[in-house]
Amino acid sequence: MSRQRDQAVLKNKPDNTAFTQQRLPAWQPFLSAGYVLPTFFLLGLVFIAIGLGLYFTSNNVIEIELEYTGRSPNSSCHHCTKNDTKDCKCNIEFKVDKTLPGPVFMYYELVNFYQNHRKYGVSRDDDQLNGDLKYLKEPSEYCFPFRQDGQNRPIAPCGAIANSMFNDSFVLYKVNNSEISKVPLNSKGISWWTDYNVKFNNPKLDNGTDLKQAFEGTVKPHNWPRPAYELDTNPENNGFINEDFIVWMRTAALPTFRKLYRRIDDGLQPGKYLVEISYNYPVLSFNGQKRVTFSTISWMGGRNPFLGIAYLVCGSVSIVTGIIMLIVYIKYQGQNIRKVE
Repeated sequence: MSRQRDQAVLKNKPDNTAFTQQRLPAWQPFLSAGYVLPTFFLLGLVFIAIGLGLYFTSNNVIEIELEYTGRSPNSSCHHCTKNDTKDCKCNIEFKVDKTLPGPVFMYYELVNFYQNHRKYGVSRDDDQLNGDLKYLKEPSEYCFPFRQDGQNRPIAPCGAIANSMFNDSFVLYKVNNSEISKVPLNSKGISWWTDYNVKFNNPKLDNGTDLKQAFEGTVKPHNWPRPAYELDTNPENNGFINEDFIVWMRTAALPTFRKLYRRIDDGLQPGKYLVEISYNYPVLSFNGQKRVTFSTISWMGGRNPFLGIAYLVCGSVSIVTGIIMLIVYIKYQGQNIRKVE
C-alpha cells in the first residue's frame, strides 16, 4: 500500500526543470531613495514639459463663439422664440481681427441637451439605417414611441434621436462696406468615414428605382419638415447618407456638445461677417442654449486645455511628492546614522 502511494506521488511530480521547479532567474527591484527620488523628479519634469506644450498649443487655437438662443429681449433672435413664429430668420454680426487660416470649422453647439440618456441613446434601428428593406418597413421595438405613426405606418428613420434632429441652418456672408458676399461652406466629409461608408446606407430595390420609391410606404419623423429622401438634391448626400443626419446620429456623451456643421476650406480674412440663421430648433422648453462657433485647429485638434492642465497637475504632484520624500529621507537618515554610532 505504501509503495503504491509513493508511485502515485512520483507520477504526479513535476519534471525536474528550472521552469517547473521555479528555479528560473528573477529580478526584484530594490526601491532605495537613490532610485525612487530621481524617478519622481524626472517624471514630474517630463509631465510638466508635455503639459506646457499641450496647453500653449491649445491656446493657439482661435475660436469665435456666437450665442443665438434669443432668450434676452436684446438678442437679434428673440423674435424667433415665439411659438407662432414660422420660417423665422435672424442675423448675427461678428468681426474677425486677424486671419484664420483654413480650414476653419463651423460648429453648432447645444447646452443642456442630454443625448446620453439611455432610452434616448438606444432609440434607433441600426439595421434600418444600414438600408435593410425588411427593417425599413418593420422598425425595431427600440424606436418606440417613434416606431409608427397613428395609422401604423413605419417611420423612416425611426427613433427619438432621428426625430429630434437639429434643423437650424446657417449662411455666412462677408460684409464689405455696403456690399455682402457669400462665403462658401463645404458640407462634404463632415461625418466619420466609417459612418458614411459602412454604418449608413440607403435602401435599394432590385429594379434600381429611385430613392423616393424605396421609401414608399413609410412616413417621415414627426418633427421633420420633409421626408428623408428630400434632405438634399445631391443623391450622394440624401436619405440615410445625408451627412448632417449622420453627424447628428452620433450621440454626444455630455449635455453640452458641439457637432460639425460645415468647413471653410479657404479660412476667414480679417473683416466683418454676418451669419444668417434659419431659426427652427426650440431649446427654451428645456432651458437650453444654442451657439454657432468658428474654430481653427492644431496638430492636436480643436481647443481643449484639459489634457495640458492634467499633465501639469500630474507633473506638479510628482515633483511635490519627490520633495516630501526627500525631506523625510534626509530626516530619518540622520536618525539612523546616530543610532548606528
